[in-house]
Formats: sequence, C-alpha cells, structure tokens
Amino acid sequence: MSAEEINWRALIVKNLIDRNRRESNSFNEIITQNNRLLDTTYELKSINLKLSVENEQLRTGSVAASNGTSAAATAKISQLESKLLTQQEQLTDLHRRKGENAQMIIDLNLKLEKQNKLLGERESSIADHIAVNTSLRAEVLMLTTSLQELKSLNSCLRDEHCALQLAFASLEEKLRKVQDENRQLVERLIKYKAKDAEKLNEENESFLKKRSDKMRKELEDAAREGASRRSNSPVPAFPPELERTGSLSDLTGNAKAAGFFSDGIPKRIHLKFDAHDGEVNAVRWSPVEPLVATGGADRKVNLWDVGKAKMEPRGILIGSNAAVNSVEFDSTGTMVLATSNDYASRVWTVSDQRLRHTLTGHSGKVMAAKFLGEPSKVVTGSHDRTLKIWDLRSRACVETKFAGSSCNDLVTTGTDVSGTTIISGHYDKKIRFWDTRTDCSANEIVLQGKITSLDLSKDCQYLLSCVRDDTIKLLDLRMNQIIRSFSNDNFKVSCDWSRVSFSRDTSRIAAGSNDGAIFVWNINGQLEGTLKENSPGGLFIRSAAAVTAVSWNPFSSVLATVDRAKSCIIWTSA
Repeated sequence: MSAEEINWRALIVKNLIDRNRRESNSFNEIITQNNRLLDTTYELKSINLKLSVENEQLRTGSVAASNGTSAAATAKISQLESKLLTQQEQLTDLHRRKGENAQMIIDLNLKLEKQNKLLGERESSIADHIAVNTSLRAEVLMLTTSLQELKSLNSCLRDEHCALQLAFASLEEKLRKVQDENRQLVERLIKYKAKDAEKLNEENESFLKKRSDKMRKELEDAAREGASRRSNSPVPAFPPELERTGSLSDLTGNAKAAGFFSDGIPKRIHLKFDAHDGEVNAVRWSPVEPLVATGGADRKVNLWDVGKAKMEPRGILIGSNAAVNSVEFDSTGTMVLATSNDYASRVWTVSDQRLRHTLTGHSGKVMAAKFLGEPSKVVTGSHDRTLKIWDLRSRACVETKFAGSSCNDLVTTGTDVSGTTIISGHYDKKIRFWDTRTDCSANEIVLQGKITSLDLSKDCQYLLSCVRDDTIKLLDLRMNQIIRSFSNDNFKVSCDWSRVSFSRDTSRIAAGSNDGAIFVWNINGQLEGTLKENSPGGLFIRSAAAVTAVSWNPFSSVLATVDRAKSCIIWTSA
C-alpha cells in the first residue's frame, strides 16, 4: 500500500470524525437528559413494583387479622396508598416527558436531514461556481492576450494607414498634375484641330468656288450654242453626285415613312417583333441613327435597324454569361455598353460588333452602367452596394465608391471627367449624388420606396425617378428637391429594374406598367394617354406582358418599349 493511499484513508477517517463531532455536539445535552429520564423511569418502576408487593402483603395481612386491625396499621396503609398515587403521577409525567423528548428527537433528526441536504446542494453549487470561475479566469486571460494582440495589430494598421495616406496624397497630387497636363494637351489639340478645320474649310471653299466658276462658264457656253439646244438640255436641280446616288431622297423618304419627324403623342404600332428568346430587360436608341439596342435574359445584346418600313437585324453582340440588365450607347454611337448578372460589364463596337472590353470586379450582379464624360471612362452600379469607375484604356477600375445599398440605376452629368457628377438610385430608397473628385456621397434625397430607374434631361436640370411605390418623381436639380409626382390608379411598377424615360425635348415622360399598358404624361403632370394594344382609334396600345423598359428616340417622338413576352415595339404618332 502506497503512502498516498494511507494519507487518503487517514483524511477520510479524520473527515468522518469531524463530521460526527459537528452533527452530534448539538444533541449531547438532549441525549444526556434522555438518559437521565430513562434511569429515573427504571428506578421508579422498581420502586412501584416494590410498593405493589408491600401493598399486597399488607392487604393479605389485613384480611388475616380482620377485626383486629389497629389504627396504626390503617394509617400506614393510607400513607402507602397516598405515596403510591404520587409515584404513579410522577411515572405518568415521566412517560409524557419521554414522549415529548422522543418527538423532539424525531423533529431534530428531520431538521438535520434537511440541513445536510441543503449543505450538499450548497457544496455542489460552490463546486459549480468554482469551475465557472476557473473557466472565466481562463477566458479573461485569453481575451487579455487577444486584446494585446489587437492593440499591436491596430498600431501596425494605423502606421500602414498613415503611410498609405501619404502615398495617396502624393499620387493624388501627381494625378492632378497629369490631369492639368492632359487638359492643356487637349486644349492644344482642339486648337490644332480648329486650325486644321479652318484650313480644310478654306480648301473646300476654294474648291467649291472653282467648281461654281466652272459650272457657270459651262452654262454660259451652253447658252451661247442656241435656243434649240438650250431647250433640249435643261440645267439639273441637284448636283450630279446626288442625282447619281439618290441618297437625299431615299433618306428623307425612309424617315418620313417611319414617322421619325413627328412630334405628337405615339398612337400606333410602327413595328413589333420578338427581340430575344426570353424576357427583354433593356432598350436604348442610338444617338446618331435609327438603331435600337435591346438586352435580354438570353445573354445577348441585339441591334435592330428600325428606320425603314420593316425591321432589319443589324447584329448580335455576344459574350455575356448571364442575363443582360442594361444597355447604353456612347455619345458618338460607335460603342455599346451593357451590364449583366454575371457580375461584369462589357463594351462592344457597333461597326464590327466585336467585344472590346470586359470589366470584372463587382461581387454582385451589375444593374446599370454609363459612359462617364468621355468614351474612355465608364461607371457601373451593382448589387454589391458599390459604384466603380473604369478606365477603358487601362482596362482597370480606378475608383470604388461605397454606397451602402444595392444600386438599381445611375446617370451622369457634365462632360469633363474631372468634374462629372454621378447620380445613383438605390434599394434603400435613397438617391445619392457623387462628385468624382471625392470619395463620399455629396448629397442624398430619400423617397418613399426603393428606386428602380433614373433618367436625366438633356439640359441636366431635371431628374426623373421611378419608385417602387408606383409613383414617378420629378426632381429639380437646381433646387435639389421634388417638384412633381406622377401616378395613376392603374399604373403599377412592373419590377425592380423598370425603366422610365424623358422625351427628347423633356416635355413628356413615358413609363411601362405591370399590366402591359404604357402611360404618357406631360411634364406638368397631366396624363396624355394610356397606350394599349388592339384598341380602335389609336392611342390605346397594349403589350401582352409587363413592360420593363421604354426609350424615346433622341430626334423625335418615336417610342421604343420592351416587355417580358420577348417583344420590342416601336410606336409612332403618324
């Protein structure tokens, strides 16, 4: 047996002795009194028995000596009976006190058991608290260590931040210098271009003058040949080049046939065709020709020539890996910008329909994109709650703006990229204004619902916002406030990316509804028409499904709309 086991046994015996002492000390007096009572009881029982024997003997002697009992014997008997009665009373009292003491012992035993049970519970609770305290001490120690590590990391990050701020300030200063140099070079280039244009104009004027003199001389020679020959050879009304090509008459005839010179309210369907194999999400007119670009759920951007009596496909722009959400032309009509659900934006050239740029970097689907001032800059808005500015020359993101909410649409104002303002509409019901020269939002306007689309007037003074509460808000950017609200009982916004549009002269707005109707308001808030299909008398054109986007022609009142039933419709007023 080892010394450790002997120590444990001695400790257990000592604990039992201590426990017995603690539990029995409280009852020592009661046990002593009880033992005294028991001894007294036994003694009284023996005395009682002896008295009973003596009483019986005396009674027997009394019977034997009847008639001869003396007065002394009678007195003694009476004394003994009295003593017996007293002893019986004492015995009864002792029995009663014995019962009380026994009941007291039982009560004390019950109380002792309760106290032992309570003591065990408290000991268990103390053990639990000791364990919890130990774990908390360990956790405090771990958190203290972690806090020290975080403090050291924070100090390191602060130093890195200061270094990055210094580097950023230096780079920003370099950027400003480069921008100033670029601006100066652009101004010099514009001057050189102006000089070249003036020189070219002078050459053209000289050429036209020589040609005019030559034609005048030929006419004078022809006039001198005689009246008969002059009658058979009249002077042409147009130069020979235009007569040979016929381009002037063809262009005018086609435009008039298409109703593209009309300024009235659209009243009839000019063209209707299936633009995609699935839902059509976006539509946009080219700024230079009667060309319409559409984007759909089939991952394609389609180009349609609608300037003639019938639609002619111009081309298909492929490369997206998910549904296309928006399309946009640059100011020259040479490039098309489209966004997609595959977290990317892409740029194609219209002439050869080749994919030129793929802009990746967002972590959510990209809902809107616009050219920023010049065709080499692009801004995109995504569901990852950021806006990114891209330089197409370096094919890289040059700036990221954190909006804090998903962006559904955006527009840009200004022509100088160094001073352009970006306006974005968000899921959190806010319109945010961004200055490209700063990182944070310059201003915010809160509406009553999440914003689905934005459109800017040509003079950049008015902003149109479609809101999910089935209203359209008109904002005056000079006063930075809402000046008018457009709504109708039958107008319901069809989706979170439903697009509305200003007309070319900002006199009307158009919006598609969930029931397929198209609503046209004038800028004063009056509803001028609800366009529904197959209704007599024009002015009632109705699509088969919810209208997702509308776009006015930049030169007339021709309207293009797309819907969820794959259709693209061109409306005209003639």
